[in-house]
Amino acid sequence: MKKPRSAALPVVLCFVLFLGTGLGLHLLLPTKEYSENENRYLASAPAFRLRTLFSGDFTADFEDYVTDQFPFRDSWLDLKSRAERAFGKTENNGVFFCREDTLISRFPQPKEDAVAGAVRAVNALAGNTGLPVILALVPSAAEIWADRLPAHADTADQSALIQSIYGSVETETADICAALREHAGEPVYYRTDHHWTTLGAYYGYCAAAEALGLAPQPKERFSPETVSDSFYGTVYSSSGVRWVKPDSMEIWAPAEGVVLTRYDSPEGTVSPVYDRGKLETKDKYSMFLGGNVSRIVIETGNGGGKLLVLRDSYADCMLPFLFAHYSEIHVLDLRYFRSSVSDYAAEQGFDSVLVLYSLSDFLTDTSVSLLAS
Repeated sequence: MKKPRSAALPVVLCFVLFLGTGLGLHLLLPTKEYSENENRYLASAPAFRLRTLFSGDFTADFEDYVTDQFPFRDSWLDLKSRAERAFGKTENNGVFFCREDTLISRFPQPKEDAVAGAVRAVNALAGNTGLPVILALVPSAAEIWADRLPAHADTADQSALIQSIYGSVETETADICAALREHAGEPVYYRTDHHWTTLGAYYGYCAAAEALGLAPQPKERFSPETVSDSFYGTVYSSSGVRWVKPDSMEIWAPAEGVVLTRYDSPEGTVSPVYDRGKLETKDKYSMFLGGNVSRIVIETGNGGGKLLVLRDSYADCMLPFLFAHYSEIHVLDLRYFRSSVSDYAAEQGFDSVLVLYSLSDFLTDTSVSLLAS
């Protein structure tokens, strides 16, 4: 009697064929060093050594290498995220899949000692400089676009956090959260990035200007220019999602006659306010002021006093709105600036200090403690 053919055999053959095809393509295709979609460097083939083999390091490194270099990796990741979404998953890698084609990062509840440390640093800055200090904290899209989040999304109450911090600092404050909430129905954040858009930065500028004692310029004074319609930001990179449409980017404030010097080196380099060459790279947002650097000095050619800005990257697209109000603006990034902030303020003779940070960086970036230096 003829034995029935095993039903498992075709499945096994397909699996072997899949593995064989994957191995063949892996050997034929060139190794990729960098993933534009994930915004990170990919693992390369590890060197074989008996010591690392027996310790298990070689096996772990080789697994990372195979995972990162798997043929058509981006397509598989896209298929995976689409399948998970179809089965009701609403989050991946701390990023929520939200309404209106939006990706929003979770904002976790911060530790109490982080909040207290940041408050102490701001108060020390005000005491050490003797200057008017304005603290301006920017909430993330998880707060302003909470209505886009999936049901039961676990994220902290940023408005309450900001109000608690503002009630503890011995400085003036700018209520950027209220300004953004008033315009929550507008595109005040990118859908694929953690930053606010230039429109959102304009509303933030209005709140900061009022806290600085300035009359903000009306929106009608500006002529927005779209400089990119293919921007995919950091949230897109970490989400694993590939179905979301790209963002567009705009320039609002003119920069004619403005001299911007970036101090990548002691002598400094004169650079454009809007570095359009960055629009050809993955990090398109670094077009604003050229991206991160320890110190920037901006000579506007306008009247007004001198302003010191202590910042994270949210400041970059907002600062051009302040050009009309000051003759000189100095910008320090404390992740790279290692001199005393109070000494620098005394040497330069500033009129005011603006501490402009996203709430997330203000509470998690350890360099914030250097405000007290």
